[in-house]
Amino acid sequence: MAKQQKVLLLTGPAPDGKFVIESRDVPHPGPGYILVEVRAAALNPVDWILRDMGLWIKEWPTILGTDAAGVVVELGEGVSNVAVGDRVMYMGTMVDKLTTFQQYNAVKADFVAKIPDSMTLEQASTIPLTVATAALGLYDKRQQPDGGLGLTPPWTEGGRGKYSGQSIFIAGGATGVGQHTIELAKMSGFSHIIATASLHNEAYLKSLGATHVLDRKLAASAIADAVKAVTDTPVTVAYDAVSDPALQNAMYDLLAPGGCLLRVGPSMIDPAKLEKGDKYVAHVFADVQLPAQIEVGRSLYAKLPEMLAAGDIKPTKLEVLPDGLAGVPAGLDRLKAGVSAVKFVVRPQETP
Repeated sequence: MAKQQKVLLLTGPAPDGKFVIESRDVPHPGPGYILVEVRAAALNPVDWILRDMGLWIKEWPTILGTDAAGVVVELGEGVSNVAVGDRVMYMGTMVDKLTTFQQYNAVKADFVAKIPDSMTLEQASTIPLTVATAALGLYDKRQQPDGGLGLTPPWTEGGRGKYSGQSIFIAGGATGVGQHTIELAKMSGFSHIIATASLHNEAYLKSLGATHVLDRKLAASAIADAVKAVTDTPVTVAYDAVSDPALQNAMYDLLAPGGCLLRVGPSMIDPAKLEKGDKYVAHVFADVQLPAQIEVGRSLYAKLPEMLAAGDIKPTKLEVLPDGLAGVPAGLDRLKAGVSAVKFVVRPQETP
């Protein structure tokens, strides 16, 4: 096995920071950890946000990346849930300073999921961050500043189909977070799963479980009437994966009293509305290993292989970028410019 690996370093925050490829030692897994040869790493909007703003980064240079899939090449002491040669996927985490734009990762074994034979490594790499964001938002306990709604997960006893008869509204259904929120809402039994998206994605989102797709170009002021046209069931849950001020306020207004709104971005809701206190708003910061979220994170990863094999959770559409890690910078520029219903993936082992 190689002793050296290539990593993609970001030398500093914008505007002066640059991406460079350097060599570093391959890590060895300690007790409870495994070493994974990273065969596929997916790009996410958070990567260009970190590149541009330097949020949460305390030391430079740094390595970005939050999604990966690969092959187990070494086991640390006490690991029994996977074996050398297994194909696994996992999420990068700030807890372990684990990032994925590199050729090898030492990963905590409790937070990897075996990949079914029907799924490629590239497909698997599109899932971890966005499924965690969807799942922690819906099922993690209510807490501040970052928390969830405290719903019963569908992978636990009594959770599957529990929310039959209720309606959920998802802004940004074609985003990675939106797609997995649709799938989880379907598993949870929501009778009306209403999502906004470009209409060319309508059939795809309905295949995931959406019952209705509204044109993302619809004016925010028309959202309530559009929802009433498809169901008279009160909307109890809304998930904002878009972060548009007018749309977020319209979603808040759409909620029934006692309803819940999740957001992945900043709060854009009129403070006067929030003063009433009759609706719950939570910000989702997804990290399955954060101490405050680890219970749901560990539960999710324990059952994720079953959900993948059953097709309950599917990979998003993807495009493989050339040149391994060297393809990341241009890919992040394309992400920042805006893409729809596709994730970019690199193969770190192909780095020149």
